[in-house]
Amino acid sequence: MTEHQHPGTGQQFGWQPPHPTGQQATVQHTTPQPAAEPGHAGQQPPMPPTYPGYGGFPTPPAAQPERTSSRGGRWRIGLAGLVAGALIGGGAGAGVATLADDSSPTSSSSAPAQSVVIKDPDRATTSTAAAAKAAPSVVTVYVASGSGAGSGSGVVLTADGYVLTNNHVVAESGQGGSVQVRTADGTLYDADVVGTDPAFDLAVLRLDGAEDLTPATFADSDDVQVGDLAVAIGAPLGLSNTVTDGIISATNRAVATGSTQDDATVIDAIQTDAAINPGNSGGALVDAAGEVIGINSAIATVASGVPGGQSQSGNIGVGFAIPGNTAKRVAQEIIENGKATRAYLGVSAGTATDGPNPEVGTGAQLQTVESGSAAEKAGLQRGDVVTAVGSRPVTTSTELTAAVRSLAPGDTVELTVRRGSDTRSVEVTLGETS
Repeated sequence: MTEHQHPGTGQQFGWQPPHPTGQQATVQHTTPQPAAEPGHAGQQPPMPPTYPGYGGFPTPPAAQPERTSSRGGRWRIGLAGLVAGALIGGGAGAGVATLADDSSPTSSSSAPAQSVVIKDPDRATTSTAAAAKAAPSVVTVYVASGSGAGSGSGVVLTADGYVLTNNHVVAESGQGGSVQVRTADGTLYDADVVGTDPAFDLAVLRLDGAEDLTPATFADSDDVQVGDLAVAIGAPLGLSNTVTDGIISATNRAVATGSTQDDATVIDAIQTDAAINPGNSGGALVDAAGEVIGINSAIATVASGVPGGQSQSGNIGVGFAIPGNTAKRVAQEIIENGKATRAYLGVSAGTATDGPNPEVGTGAQLQTVESGSAAEKAGLQRGDVVTAVGSRPVTTSTELTAAVRSLAPGDTVELTVRRGSDTRSVEVTLGETS
């Protein structure tokens, strides 16, 4: 059963989505496992997610990349857990997560980089053309530290070497570790971490001496629709330039990831059934035109219901990506300022329930309202239950967090708030935090 932890109460409860007998769904990063948030009222919660990067895929020393003029190392993918009751727009909140790294020896990461080439344009599918355009802009990220090594993926932002990846891919590099990046043509570079934003699970790298790289083209992720073609490109299990395809399964999916309260992340995710596995974290999710619509970050996994059993950390057709618009904005701020800002409401919340089933959320109930915050200025009070952000229904605290973080500082939004038996609309101009 997937567990949700509500900050402020220290209590946990679980829900159990439909799954085969003896198994249960959990969410993982292509490092940790995250759980997907319940949707609208009356819907069953989706299966939880996990991170697909080492934030990537762990590999043994023997499988580390050759050291041309760079440092060795790679990250593994982590798990993500559903976070409820986060400090909305501010602190990440508490979450329950487990690591989904595969620490067994493998030589897959030492496989030579392969280019995506269309040999017969007349037989090329839409997926082939999309992959051929986007693959030169996707890289493999290797991280090594005293505690281990692993690999993930990344997306080229600029010709002179700025690369976007997941924070959980490079999280341990600051502990005396090193980062290397292999581009699609096989060139290996040393890299430095320019800045990170754990709340969005994003990080920007700068490759030493890089020039004439192929920057990715970003589409408007707000235009993504359910059913659109989705192509995932990255380095699952260390296999560079791997391409999988599928469709967009859902948008605005509130997903909480992170193994502890301190590293919990809530994203307003794009959900896809394109195969995403450990090592895909930080890679590109592109549309039919080969333009980036998301940064792959988490996958749902199926946990064994047998005591002591192992969860299935591979792809089951439920993956999650950070929307491209959010990723691009955060990356640009990190490049310019070394850090990013995000919208801030100034409350902490837990999931409200009404009825005999404590697993069915009916809104996000405010537990605290910070003095001087956007929430206080708008007249929100402790005990209020937020049931919608704009036209978007809110049934859990994680959904409130995701909805707020999908907006920008200074945006004005209308909240639907229940106070006792009264329901009203409240206009809030969001604050800013970093």
